[in-house]
Formats: sequence, structure tokens, C-alpha cells
Amino acid sequence: MATTAIDGRAALDVSHKRVILASSLGTVFEWYDFYLYGSLAVIIGKQFFSGLNEASQLVFALLAFAAGFAVRPFGALVFGRVGDLVGRKYTFLITIVIMGLSTFFVGLLPSYGSIGVAAPVILILLRMLQGLALGGEYGGAATYVAEHAPPGKRGLYTSFIQITATFGLFLSLLVILGCKWMMGDKFEDWGWRIPFLISSLLLAVSVYIRLQLAESPVFQQMKEEGKTSKAPLTESFARWGNLKLVILALLGATAGQAVVWYCGQFYAMYFLGSTLKIDSTTTQLLIAAALLIGTPFFVVFGWLSDKIGRKPVVLAGCLLAALTYFPIFKAITHYGNPGIEAARTTAPVVVHADPANCHLQINLTGTSSFTSSCDIAKSTLAKRGVPYDNEATPAGSVAKVTVGGASIDAFEGSTLAKADFAAQGKAFAASLGAALDQAGYPAKADPARSNYPMLVFLLFLLVLYVTMVYGPIAAWLVEMFPTKIRYTSMSLPYHIGNGWFGGFLPSVSFGIVALTGNIYAGLWYPVVIALMTFVIGMLFVRETKDVDITA
Repeated sequence: MATTAIDGRAALDVSHKRVILASSLGTVFEWYDFYLYGSLAVIIGKQFFSGLNEASQLVFALLAFAAGFAVRPFGALVFGRVGDLVGRKYTFLITIVIMGLSTFFVGLLPSYGSIGVAAPVILILLRMLQGLALGGEYGGAATYVAEHAPPGKRGLYTSFIQITATFGLFLSLLVILGCKWMMGDKFEDWGWRIPFLISSLLLAVSVYIRLQLAESPVFQQMKEEGKTSKAPLTESFARWGNLKLVILALLGATAGQAVVWYCGQFYAMYFLGSTLKIDSTTTQLLIAAALLIGTPFFVVFGWLSDKIGRKPVVLAGCLLAALTYFPIFKAITHYGNPGIEAARTTAPVVVHADPANCHLQINLTGTSSFTSSCDIAKSTLAKRGVPYDNEATPAGSVAKVTVGGASIDAFEGSTLAKADFAAQGKAFAASLGAALDQAGYPAKADPARSNYPMLVFLLFLLVLYVTMVYGPIAAWLVEMFPTKIRYTSMSLPYHIGNGWFGGFLPSVSFGIVALTGNIYAGLWYPVVIALMTFVIGMLFVRETKDVDITA
């Protein structure tokens, strides 16, 4: 594409700035809706997956969270097509209504204890509706803002859209913390529903804001000239020239951006709470502090990408994340719960078991039971958040756990009656718990030994990587594709990257941790994906900061 100016828009006037602000504020509320579930995953696991064992509840809550991400690419196709045919404004007005209503109904949904298996089924359906709506939101907002921005400032102006996602998470944390403070112990019983119900107020505000928007001037001009696409899906994905750009945008940009985003915010939050056993309120305050400090850097890196290009900023963020994730998370353990680190050094835990009897304990239907001695041992350790090594033993042998010099035999539960299984499980957990206590493994983090300033600094580093990869990504994607199919073409790689590569990160990474016993093993997933994006992006994806997006 040739480098040209956008006629009549050398600078944004007051009305254009107001329009962009309105678009960004609406997106804040939409992301607030979506992040509520992620922030309350542990409580939701207890409310809607109580039919599963304790070790599986968080995993299944995260899988339900991921269900929303799974359908995001389909939302991108549906709403992207509508956006390229009808217009940007009306499309993302529809998305916010769907998002707000589905979130509101989560707050009204009865728990597993009230309506049984129907509760998680309905929950997953509502998550899928939210995912469909979000699949149409981002492409519309990013395209809308970019098509209002003057040349040379698209990175800066679209970076405000990037801020909205973090603001949405920040707002959800503030509402949750406020409700916890007011309701105390009642929050986990029923008070967790209030943040979801509050979304109805935010929905009303968001719809009002969206109704004030004017259509994108670039799209409006194209529509008046009769140049809109008649078949955006065909033009986007059935023609190799554009399909190749979509694939490169996915593998060389959004996949790495996504895993850095979700590792730096969601995985870090779950690591603090579920692995290091830092209480939920402290965890949320630590994340909120890091976000507050780091959020301005979205704009900094968006602005920087207008100067030096989108590609070097995004790919540098991917490379830095891949190189430093392991030492950063080990430092988080050191400063967050040094008791785990110390006990691991002086009294390592080892599961001695026949590998054939050790299973990945994921029960999608809620009907399977894990009763082998290996599964019992690992499940008990997982509940305590204790890292362990694995040592293979001869076939058919009963598993045992060694804690330093102590040895605790597990038991085979497949032939036991339910009452006997429960009794022996309780006795085994008590014996193992006593050995872990004796070895110094903490049941929860000791606030007196946690270094909160260092934790905030380390979490800020993770957020800084997020701002590097996410600040310029909207401008980069918008500039890759022609106007008439831009909404559709940019939405799909973004939502496959963020919906699949990123959205499944917490559940995949924790599954790896549960299988291996290594609390850092789950980091290999984001590290490998970020390195893949760095290599493909460097070799095959072009720089776009000076292209003419009116073509």
C-alpha cells in the first residue's frame, strides 16, 4: 500500500475525541462483564462444580471460563461479517447488549446444590453467549477508533482501546473487593452474585454511550461510494492472498500477544491464590496495584509504535516474556510464600508410583472417579498446593509419598465401599498432612513472611510485558487488512489467538502442573508460544505503521 494522508483528518477535533472516548468507555464495561467470571473462578468452582472433587473444581471452573473463549472466533465471523456489511456502530451495539444480559443472568443462576447438573450446563451456555459477543466487540472497537485516527497516531489512539481491557479487569476487582468488605463471610455464599447483577447498571450506561456514536467516516464514505464488500467471509478467507495474512497475523502476532496477556494477568492471579496459598483479597489487591502502575504503559508503547513500528515493540515483549518468565515466577514464590521454597529444599516431596496408575484427573462428565493409589496421593498433594517429583515403581505397586525422610503409604481405593474409601482417604490425608506440617510446608502463606512490595514489582514486570505486546496490536492488525473486509479479517486471528491460545492458558498450564507436580511446568506453554510468535513475526510479518488504511 502507498503511504498517504487521510483527507480532512490531519488532527482529531473535539467531536472525534468524544466519539473515541465513548467507544472506549463502552468497551471498559464489556470487559468488566467478561473478567468478573475469571476473577471469581475459585468461588464459581465451588458453587457450580461442587459435584467434583476439590482438586478438580478450579480446573473445571477455568474450563467453563475457557468455553467463552472457545466460541470467540465464531463471534468474530458472525459479527465481523455484519460489521463489514452494515457498519461498525450498530454491530458493537448489539454485542454489548448480549454481553450484559448474559452476565446479569449468571448472577441469578441457581447453584449445583439447587438444580444439579443443569447449573453448570446453563453456566457454560451463558459463558458461550458472552464469548460470542466479545468476539464481535474488539474488532469493531479497534477498527472504529483506528478509522477515526489521523496518520501517524493510530498506535497512540488505539492504545486507549487496549487500556480498556485492563481497566475492565481493574474495575471488576474493585467491585469484588468492595462487596467483600461490606459482606464479609456472606460473600462466598451469595454475595458473589452482586457484581454480576451490577452489570445491568453498567449495561444501561454502555448502551446509552454507544447510541451517541456516529458511524466510522472511512466506512461511511466507502458505503456511499458503493465499495463495501458483498461477501466479506469469502474475500477474507477463501482467497489465499488475504488468508495468508490472516494466518501470519495469528501465528506471528496475536498468539504470542495472547499468552503474554493471560499469563501476566490471569495465570499470575491464579498462581498467587491457588499455588502459593495467598488469600484471595490480598491476591486481588496485589494484582490491582500492579495494574494501576502498569496501565499507562499501554499508551507509552502505543505511542512508541508510531515512532519505531508495531513489529519491534510487540515482538520484543514476546521475547522478554519467554526469557524471564521462569525466574520471575520463582521470585514470586520466594517473596510470596518462602515457606514452600524452604521446605522444598530441605524436605523434597516425591510420589513413588506405577506410572500406568497415574491419570490426568479431568472429569468432564462428573461421573468418573479416580481411586488408584497414585491418583489419591497426587490429589491430596494438589489440594495442599505442594510441589513434588515423580519416581516410577514396578507395575502393580501401591503408591507412596516421601516427605524428606518420612514415608506415607497411599491405598488402592477401587475395591473399597464408599464409606471405607472416605475413611481411608481422610486417614491418609491426615498422615500426609502431619508429615508436610512437620517438614515445614505451609497450609497457607504467612503474611508476616511475604514481601508485598517485591511482589507488586514482579507483577508489574508481568504487566509491563502485557503493555508491550497489547498496546500496539490493534493498530498492527487494522493496518494489515483493506477497509472493506477489515472488521472480519482482523477479528478472526485476534480471537483465535486470544480465545484459544490465550483463553485456554490457565486450564492447560494448571493441568500440566497437576500432572507433573512441578509448580513452574505450566510456564512452558506461554514460553513456547511466545517464542514461536517471535520467530514467525520476525521472519514473515511486515511492518505496517506507515500504510494508508483508507484503501
